[in-house]
Amino acid sequence: MSHISHIAIDDSNMPPPTPEIEQERKVAMFDLLEDNSFDLPKRDDRVVPQGPYSLDLSIRDKRLVFDLNSDAGQKAAEFHLSLSPFRQVVKDYWAICESYFDAVKNLPPSQIETIDMARRGIHNEGARVLQERLEGKAEVDNDTARRLFTLICVLQFGG
Repeated sequence: MSHISHIAIDDSNMPPPTPEIEQERKVAMFDLLEDNSFDLPKRDDRVVPQGPYSLDLSIRDKRLVFDLNSDAGQKAAEFHLSLSPFRQVVKDYWAICESYFDAVKNLPPSQIETIDMARRGIHNEGARVLQERLEGKAEVDNDTARRLFTLICVLQFGG
């Protein structure tokens, strides 16, 4: 499997992130670049440039856009995904994150752990949805899907 070597997020039309959301973004990007598995399958008879890939992630015309280039600068792929399948899981994820951020400040570790388990469950669901939406377009492992889902959530914050 190939991988993502660089990622840029176009959040220029988004409200400024809260410190917690900025931290989520930084951790997801760091973890993603440290270890990910991302490959573009051959489609039809077109040759797909080999990775590693540079990913520009954005929302355009209410669609999630993956714009990929090889590290050599060759266009590798661009695909647009409907945001509709992500809406509920993103909403649930931000709701549980808000509970988690509040819990960290006020609750004992046992209650924080319970909320964190729920947060991980929703995060896993978001990763599953992303893997389904990427089927036939890109091959990603579960950890990569989880980290990309976090970045998708950051892109949809306030939107």
